[in-house]
Order: sequence, then structure tokens, then C-alpha cells
Amino acid sequence: MTVHQQIKSLLEQRILILDGGMGTLIQSYKLEEKDFRGARFADHPCDVKGNNDLLSLTQPQIIRDIHRAYFEAGADIVETNTFNGTSIAMADYQMEDLVYELNKISAELAKEVADEFTANNPDKPRFVTGVLGPTNRTASISPDVNNPGFRNVSFDELVDAYMEAIRGLVDGGADLLLVETVFDTLNAKAALFAIDQFCERNGVHIPVMISGTITDASGRTLSGQTAEAFWNSLAHIQPLSIGLNCALGAEQLRQYVEELANVVTCHISAHPNAGLPNEFGEYDESPEVMAAQIKEWAESGFLNIVGGCCGTAPAHIKAIADAVEGIQPRQPKQNLHHCRLSGLEPLNITPDSL
Repeated sequence: MTVHQQIKSLLEQRILILDGGMGTLIQSYKLEEKDFRGARFADHPCDVKGNNDLLSLTQPQIIRDIHRAYFEAGADIVETNTFNGTSIAMADYQMEDLVYELNKISAELAKEVADEFTANNPDKPRFVTGVLGPTNRTASISPDVNNPGFRNVSFDELVDAYMEAIRGLVDGGADLLLVETVFDTLNAKAALFAIDQFCERNGVHIPVMISGTITDASGRTLSGQTAEAFWNSLAHIQPLSIGLNCALGAEQLRQYVEELANVVTCHISAHPNAGLPNEFGEYDESPEVMAAQIKEWAESGFLNIVGGCCGTAPAHIKAIADAVEGIQPRQPKQNLHHCRLSGLEPLNITPDSL
């Protein structure tokens, strides 16, 4: 049985648990500049504190311990420590040449811990999803308010950057790929095009998860799409799952997850923040409160994969895993093969539309 078949079989049986915040736990270690640099980068010409992806090379045991903590909390799938693992994002730290190595090592660290847990309990296999973050640029929006037509990145540049990251993640043993925290659908399309190209060139099939970000109470991504329009734009990829993460807590995100759950023909994922940030930029929502909200989502039939984003820790993941245990997973909607188009909003042409 392939990994794809194995995961699809599990998704039919129960709600799968994704891990929680990587950055949240990294911050708890109170690391300084020298900790990020390690011996290898002691003489690097610019500051690297805050480059969490670099810790896969300089502090691998911390990254292993974080993956282990989430597996112990009940996670079925952990995310690689590669949120900024593209040459575009790494340019901020003058570390573009490390991209392949960072992605490969990050996947290897996660896979090592996943295999350890699977070996200890073969009835609960554990998986690694290779994270492809949104980068720090947007292909749809001008960064210059005085020049709406200007772009600081092109589609082809994004494709090339993602291709390099994908190669490292797959070579490192990632079971799935997760295009996450999507604020610009065009960036996501570049990542997904790169995945398609990689799979075609290498004769492989890699299950793909997609997770967008609703930026505020408008119910839209930063590039302006509603949740259903976001799905219409990307449905042709035939992902394993699509969902939402970051920006909002579970209470605020619920209506948009419900919107997707009512139309999506694949599985639904969600990993919200631990509430909204307080005045210090910290997240206060307790595991118990968050788990109670997620349980209601599950009972309402919205969920197939659930975890946490900013502010969540292993205690949140354990509480969520306990809360959804035994609740039947959502059944994907039947694909009626209608014409489903999208701009900022969906345009669905059905037999009764005309």
C-alpha cells in the first residue's frame, strides 16, 4: 500500500491530527544569536536570530524534540521546519545557497522521529508533511502603493524557488507536501505547478495538502478571495485536502471552515491559532477552550485533519486529539462536475443557472 493509499484509508476511518506551532515551541527555548549560528555559521556576515529553519542545521536536537512532543501528544502528521525554506525568503539572511540542504535535513529529522513512533506502534502510523510556506513576497499585489502594476517577484521565480525546496523535502523523506498559510492564490499556484512538474519529471505521486489564510473578518485572503473562490481556483490540483490556518482563532475561523466543508470534494483540514493575539502579540486561548470549539466543528461534520497554528503547543494538540476521538470524519462532497469559476468570488454554473 502506498503512503497515499494508507493516508486515504485512515481519513475514511477517523479525523487525523496535525501538529501545532513550531515557532511557538522554538520561542520557549529563549535562543540567542549564538544559538542560531552554532559553530558552522559563527562568522556569517548578517544576523540570523529568528531564522527558525536554520535550527534544523545548528540545533537539530531541539527540532527533533519538538516533533517528538507533538507525536507524544497524539499527532498523526508533523510539519517540517521549513516555513521559510525558499531562496526568496532565505535572501533576508543571505542564506539562499542553503535551501536544498535545509529542506532535506528538516524532512530527515521529522521522518526519523516519525519512523521511531511508527515502529513502536505500527497500528498508529505517523507521517511527515513537507511545508512550503508563502514566501515574503506576493505575485498578485504591488508592494508600491504608487505603482499598482509593479511586482517584486514573478510566477516563474516562485516556481523555481519552490522546485528547489520540493526537491529537498522529497529527498529527505517527506510523505506529503503542504502548501500552507496561503495569502496569495497566485503564489500557491506557483507552488502547486512546481509540485506537478516535479512529480511528472520524476514519475512520482505525492499527496498535496493546501491551507489558505483568511486575514480578517472580511472572510477573504490577502489577495481578495473568499474561501469558496479559493477552492474553485485550486480544485483542479485534486489535493488530498484543502483548508485554512493562521490569522484567526477557532471561534473566528469556524464560519469559513464551514463554508469550505459545504462545497469541497476532497478532505478538509484546519489548524487555527490559539485565539487572537493579545496586546503583547501572545496567544492566550487554553487547550480546553480551543478543544471544545474544535469538538463542535467535528460534531458538525466539518473536519478530516485538524491541528494548531500560532500559540498552540503539545497541550493544545493533546486536548484536540482527545476531543475529536471517536467522532466520524467528514465525508467529501460528491463532484458533480459543474463549471466552477472564480475571481474574488465564486461563479458556479449549474443546470439551473441558465
